[in-house]
Amino acid sequence: MGSEVNGGGGADRPAADVEAEKKSGAPPFEVPEVRFTKLFINGCFVDAVSGRTFQTRDPRSGDVIASVAEGDREDVDLAVKAARDAFDHGEWPRMSGSERGRIMTRFAELVERHADELAALESLDGGKLPAVTKAVDIGNAAGSLRYFAGAADKIHGETLKMRGQFQGCTLREPLGVAGLIIPWNFPTTMFTIKVAPALAAGCTVVVKPAEQTPLSALFLADLAKQAGIPDGVINVVPGFGPTAGAAIASHMDVDTVSFTGSTEVGRLIMEASARSNLKPVSLELGGKSPLIIFDDADLDMAVELAISANFFNKGEACVAASRVYVQESVYDRFEKKLAERMRSWVVGDPLNDPRADQGPQVDKAQYERVLSYIEHGKREGATLLTGGRPCGQKGYYIQPAVFTNVKEDMVIAKEEIFGPVMCLMKFKTVEEAIARANATRYGLGAGVVTRDMEVASRVVRSVRAGLVWVNCYFALSNDCPFGGRGMSGFGGDEGMQALDKYLAVKCVVAPLRGSPWM
Repeated sequence: MGSEVNGGGGADRPAADVEAEKKSGAPPFEVPEVRFTKLFINGCFVDAVSGRTFQTRDPRSGDVIASVAEGDREDVDLAVKAARDAFDHGEWPRMSGSERGRIMTRFAELVERHADELAALESLDGGKLPAVTKAVDIGNAAGSLRYFAGAADKIHGETLKMRGQFQGCTLREPLGVAGLIIPWNFPTTMFTIKVAPALAAGCTVVVKPAEQTPLSALFLADLAKQAGIPDGVINVVPGFGPTAGAAIASHMDVDTVSFTGSTEVGRLIMEASARSNLKPVSLELGGKSPLIIFDDADLDMAVELAISANFFNKGEACVAASRVYVQESVYDRFEKKLAERMRSWVVGDPLNDPRADQGPQVDKAQYERVLSYIEHGKREGATLLTGGRPCGQKGYYIQPAVFTNVKEDMVIAKEEIFGPVMCLMKFKTVEEAIARANATRYGLGAGVVTRDMEVASRVVRSVRAGLVWVNCYFALSNDCPFGGRGMSGFGGDEGMQALDKYLAVKCVVAPLRGSPWM
């Protein structure tokens, strides 16, 4: 892959280097042992109150990996009670920030020490490439813990210059119990970029991992306990959105919710907040991001960027640049180069084929959803340039699809597919490119490829998105805020701004009489 797909905290590495490592002939990753399948509440692994379990499956074959305890409303109640007790009466919010940071750093070290196992676990449960996952996802996870460990003793208020004989200051206090609902595409990364700022702020958390990929969250809960995070501070309740997720969103004793997932579910979480205790909500939702390639671009580099921006993590990325706009004068050359490059793309078993560029979609439902969009695109009149077919004798593998002759009103150009589907379109002028880039209800990411920095600056300032890349894509770091606008949500992850989701501002005012200065 030609762009940088960076982690943080020393884990930043160009994806090209990761790609070379992946294909260097290193022995394949071993299938990991699944050690944790129960709920993690108040420092212990426990069965669900109901005794029910659900199956998590290997997307390479559809076979069952393990039966996992299925959390429901009663289990969420127990987890929230543990988190509330740990917040109201426990030591975590009462520690100095530096002490919290020291424990979080130990947690980061344990994540790094178990990087191979975590990467293999995510590959087994989610179909991800383990070498890339180790370098990018696990590196970013450890980096996030370190970044916010360093921030834990730097949470400051302000001194106020008030009118009259008063002195004032602000305090930034932890909100309390945070409900964190995370998606299945980057399980370890999403766990840490939500848990880390919450812990740094002094909050306690209840995490609901996606039912498709619950295993890494339970593994991380065990590492957190080993690191010395007190019981009740981190609780993990695997389960389903309409039950466990809804219970967190509507719980009267949860003080804030951070959710990453679909726009449709984001709406439900906001409704649940409004109907319960009006808890603040942070949403990182879907996207239909544009990548704009101008005629002065290095086309070989642009082709690599378009491929990585679409097909990294088999297209299961909210910020994937699934709308690729190429300036008319170079469009034909770009299309030809792209088609040639895709001939060498390998879809294969991520744990056993070191040549694989892409593994299977996460589960059968997502596999069928992507294929249905591909069929819809063909029915609407788009031309399938490459791929778009199932492959392999078993599992959920799809050859990445590149569509040409795509019109803006087609479903494949408007809706988030969350799979390896690229819509390739042409434009004439800068004004047209900007207008078409903004012709979407989403506003998560965007990319521009050009040698003309004046053009790049104009596009950057004109495109409505939370993050815009210039001559790169997926370049991320722990100090780089990530979030969107419009139907892509609000309230970002990463960066110091992420702390704001878990802090409340309190103003303190007292009389000040006889002071020599005001």
